[in-house]
Amino acid sequence: MALSKKLGLLLGPILFLILINLPVYLISNNADAVIAIALWMVIWWITEAVSISVTALLPLLLFPILKIMPMGDVGANYGSPIVFLFFGGFVMALALEKVNLHKRIALNIIKITGTTPNKVVLGFMIATAVLSMWISNTASTVVMLPIAMSVIQLLINDEDGFTKQDKNFALSVMLGIAFSANAGGIATVIGTPPNSVLIGLLENEYNIEISFLKWMVMGLPFSIILIALCYWVLVKLMFPNGNLKFNASKEIIATELQKLGPTSGKEKMVLVIFGVTVFLWIFRTVINSIFPDLGLSDTMISIFAAISLFAIPFNLKKGDFILQWKDTQKLAWGILILFGGGLALAKGMSVTGIVDLVADAIAKSEISVLLTASLLIFLMLFMTELMSNVALVAVLAPMVAGIAIGLGVPLVYLLIPVTMASSCAFMLPMATPPNAIVFASGYIKVHEMAKAGILLNLISVVLLVLMFQFVIPILF
Repeated sequence: MALSKKLGLLLGPILFLILINLPVYLISNNADAVIAIALWMVIWWITEAVSISVTALLPLLLFPILKIMPMGDVGANYGSPIVFLFFGGFVMALALEKVNLHKRIALNIIKITGTTPNKVVLGFMIATAVLSMWISNTASTVVMLPIAMSVIQLLINDEDGFTKQDKNFALSVMLGIAFSANAGGIATVIGTPPNSVLIGLLENEYNIEISFLKWMVMGLPFSIILIALCYWVLVKLMFPNGNLKFNASKEIIATELQKLGPTSGKEKMVLVIFGVTVFLWIFRTVINSIFPDLGLSDTMISIFAAISLFAIPFNLKKGDFILQWKDTQKLAWGILILFGGGLALAKGMSVTGIVDLVADAIAKSEISVLLTASLLIFLMLFMTELMSNVALVAVLAPMVAGIAIGLGVPLVYLLIPVTMASSCAFMLPMATPPNAIVFASGYIKVHEMAKAGILLNLISVVLLVLMFQFVIPILF
């Protein structure tokens, strides 16, 4: 066990005990207790002394003991509709992966974009981003990596060996996959967990609802612009591959598609259920206006998709279904618990007056709204290089809500760009699973990722500040 983990394991509970036993109150008895619990959680989240999902269970134990909230109220956060929205999304992702449809979609996208070196990089990036909108960024990276490595292996084994241009191409492909996996998830509510943490906070605490379609109207253009900038930075600025030519990538893609064979009945069935679900998400408000008694929500649609994949038989005679319950062993249950812990912590901060205190302090200060937004976006984006973005949003989002109230700015104006910033970690291998996965391939050094990543981090800050200033006020 690493020294940082050992220190974190001890430091979290020690600081918690010191804080709750102070002879004077910082704010109030209950508020101090929530701050102490939050500090314990942050230390364990940063050091990963125990699993981040286990850390998220602390409010369930400590809130009732310290009389902050009764067990029933704390537990309700772990069963929030947003948790089940993501559960349905996870189940859909499982089905896509089980029938190999995600790989077929990715290969066909690469095939369409073309096989010149820069087009291959673009194809990998678009394919990864499209997958990352619907399945986890980790899974989308894992799918793309072996295909990319097959292409790179051809360059290593060709007659001129692994030249500088070949190396630049390899770097562009690998970093392109990681960066577009991170950026692609921003496009949809279920694409990346921080989006759902935010939507849960807004619904639970402030009765503000952001529909699947509304998020996509805002998130998809942002993702496209960010991925286009990632592509430009990688292939034009940082790692140009000059006149590199090779046609063998076309054969690799064709071979991989051939291995998959013709589209199976199960793939078609998953595609239909997936298509119907996305259609319902996009046109939910129209359907509700035609059938007002239906009261469809994004979570209900998500659960409909999950039940369909388990309950609609592919072959009734054989009792063959797309998914069996045993398939959920691969489901990211820990992330669902993490959502619950984040929402419980936010609720604790709200009921004990911490959020109101932040709001009052900001209201009395003379801080520029634009400067505050810029600093918060910058802080979130660079902090997420060092700790889990879900955990970070869980801790900081309630504080940002308090700041927005204090500044007299609508909550969503500040919370959306700050939350999006948590998915823009391009600099370090440990920042996100996609960064770690491509780094482990052996083709990338830390300084190479950091060189491209820091520039993209700064570009992301500028994009998000522009979004705060000009785009979000129009949409909301």
